[in-house]
Amino acid sequence: MPTYSYVCKECEHAFEIQQSFSDAALTSCPKCKGELRKQFGNLGVSFKGSGFYRTDSQPSSSASD
Repeated sequence: MPTYSYVCKECEHAFEIQQSFSDAALTSCPKCKGELRKQFGNLGVSFKGSGFYRTDSQPSSSASD
């Protein structure tokens, strides 16, 4: 299950909670019942390295027929 971060707009209480994709987003702060806003963080996947190029999958020029 993914973990979502929320911050209260009124008291600035910040917390994380695990929710299913099908669960509705939380709307009220558990401390003051104020309005929540969902925080978005870094992506769960990062690609490292020089990159991917169209020529990476083509046969090398030294290959003979």
